Amino acid sequence: MKVQFTETVLRDANQSLVATRMPFSDFAGALGLLDKAGYYSLECWGGATFDSCLRYLDEDPWERLRKIKAACPNTKLQMLLRGQNLLGYKHYPDDVVRLFVKKSVENGIGIVRIFDALNDLRNIQVAVDETLKNGAVASGAICFTISPIHNLDNYVKLARAMEGMGVHTVCIKDMAGIMGPQEAFDLVTALKQAVRVPIVVHTHSTTGLGLLSLQKAVEAGADVIDTAISCFSGGTSQPPTETLAYALRQQGWEVGLDFAALNEINDFFKPVRDKAIKSGLLNPLVMATETDALIYQIPGGMLSNLVAQLSAQNKLDRLEEVLAETPRVREDLGFPPLVTPMSQMVGVQAVANVLTGERYKTISNEVKNYIRGEYGKPPGEMNPELVKKVLGDAKPVTVRYADLLEPGLAAARAALGKTARSDEDVLSYIAFPDQALAFFKRREDKKKKTYTYSVEIAQ
Repeated sequence: MKVQFTETVLRDANQSLVATRMPFSDFAGALGLLDKAGYYSLECWGGATFDSCLRYLDEDPWERLRKIKAACPNTKLQMLLRGQNLLGYKHYPDDVVRLFVKKSVENGIGIVRIFDALNDLRNIQVAVDETLKNGAVASGAICFTISPIHNLDNYVKLARAMEGMGVHTVCIKDMAGIMGPQEAFDLVTALKQAVRVPIVVHTHSTTGLGLLSLQKAVEAGADVIDTAISCFSGGTSQPPTETLAYALRQQGWEVGLDFAALNEINDFFKPVRDKAIKSGLLNPLVMATETDALIYQIPGGMLSNLVAQLSAQNKLDRLEEVLAETPRVREDLGFPPLVTPMSQMVGVQAVANVLTGERYKTISNEVKNYIRGEYGKPPGEMNPELVKKVLGDAKPVTVRYADLLEPGLAAARAALGKTARSDEDVLSYIAFPDQALAFFKRREDKKKKTYTYSVEIAQ
């Protein structure tokens, strides 16, 4: 009996605990250790890492990926891709999606985990197809949630459809940590019976269920589980790598991990964590076990974003009201799973409803676009009064929204001109225009300073 591990410290643990603010310099020295530890994969890219590199860390996300790959030649690098949304909060044309996937693989990604926030599989088909064409592992991810309309049969249908697309693995993505041990056991059992591809399980420790749920998932036959090195585990992050590896090995499972290497990795990241605590970047709130999440179903990244959003407005005392409002907004929108970008959209709207003192007094453009059908088909029926307020007498989009979009690469290349050094620059610009342009300017300024200094030294 064998189970394999995906280490999340470079992406999801980083994102969930410290809002993806970990610069390359903080973890560069651990890459050799991570590469020899025996992991199935290192999740290190995608999600919010791309935006954070450009916006906060003054790093080229593509160069970051290349450097990680150079230091980790023996372990597959994994990214999280939001289907037709890529790494952003809207749908992109197919030509952009295809080039993004192609360049991700060329720059070092070996596994692309692809999901759609609504589990609308029309929105992952292009990314899956391009991943397969480029020889990487395509992992179709089912967003797990609990609602009156989400059940075992629906998840099995999704897995079968994904297998039909050609995915190499199916991942259960429990972004809020609300999947209990029995649910994990039952779901993995059902999927193992329904599909032939390996099953991957991803959860969070937010509610304290993570360790139990991953153990039961493995007992049901899960092939790969996501964990975080212990000093960056717990709270809104993943369950600890070493603890699960120890427990499962004790039960007779082959885990394939080098425990001495794990100890060195943990020792390396302890001062990184301590620095984040000292700076205030690691808020104690996100390290706590929060069983209220079983009611609110708020994922780790979403909770840390809500805390940051309210803190910036000196309204952190309204957090409980926002948490209570979140499931109400979710129900109004047809019970979408709370995963990016839906988690941000629902969270922002919940904050607006609370702080303005009137529900839907203001409605974000993203929520309006969702109601118009620009993100896909809502899982359930939306509040008709809210739909009427947004649409009036207009009809929502019912086709795959990307089919309505014009190709995007040519226009982006024309807009950038000589500013873009590569296709990667073009893709950065398409994903985050303002942040990318600011980064390109800083990069050019640094180049000029370096050139001037070199000339002065030569003279």
